[in-house]
Amino acid sequence: MFTKFKVVFVGTWAWLAFAGQAFASVPSEELLKEANQLYQEYKDGEALVKFELVLNQEPKSYEALYKISLLDIRIGSRFADETQKLQYFTLARDYARKALDVNPYGADAHYVMAAALNNLTLVSGLKQRISYIKEVKMHLNKALAIDPYHAASWQLMGRWHYKAANLNFVECTASKLFIGNVPVGASNYNAIEALKKSILYNPQNISSYYDLAIIYRDMKSKEMSIQILEQALTLQLITSEDLELSRRCKTLLHSLGKVSV
Repeated sequence: MFTKFKVVFVGTWAWLAFAGQAFASVPSEELLKEANQLYQEYKDGEALVKFELVLNQEPKSYEALYKISLLDIRIGSRFADETQKLQYFTLARDYARKALDVNPYGADAHYVMAAALNNLTLVSGLKQRISYIKEVKMHLNKALAIDPYHAASWQLMGRWHYKAANLNFVECTASKLFIGNVPVGASNYNAIEALKKSILYNPQNISSYYDLAIIYRDMKSKEMSIQILEQALTLQLITSEDLELSRRCKTLLHSLGKVSV
């Protein structure tokens, strides 16, 4: 699997080198417009290539840098193989770092750094995972201080609180050992409040509803979980990820004794 990924990865960069020459005469503003159109249409692979072409002309394009980071996270999340996930999530972190170098006061840059690190926790050892948890919170705090209406940051903040509030014994012990204490202020209540804000600022994001329903279920708030799931099932579905989340919502609703329509 790694060899196959390596071939595709090298092939993509070879194509970019060729395309970079072909698009050299195209203004970077036009390339950015085309990249954003592909991004809005969820044509992630094509958008990624186009944003890279923007960077060929404008290496410090803040928008291209943070959106490449987002795309690397999206694409990496679709792989089952951890090596491939690690490749993409590491790239996402590196581009997020470049975006922060260009604009250290950008909410989107802090968000993508937090998201990249959060995804790296899924493919990292215990010590690194605990370290990342602390960094994720720091970047989310900065993102929300800059833009209190940043829905994606509120969603990830909700996930952070839920994860940090429910560390197992080994993770709690490792946290005390590696960073000196367990995450302070983490709670399921804070997770719920953060996810409510995420939904308020982006009511079409089905994944926030699913996250919130899971927490209510785990807190034995069955009726609240059902209510949130029923709201989720009224949303317009756009991507394949949306369709999968809708399926999960129906499955969860069924497990709670409610038959979805």
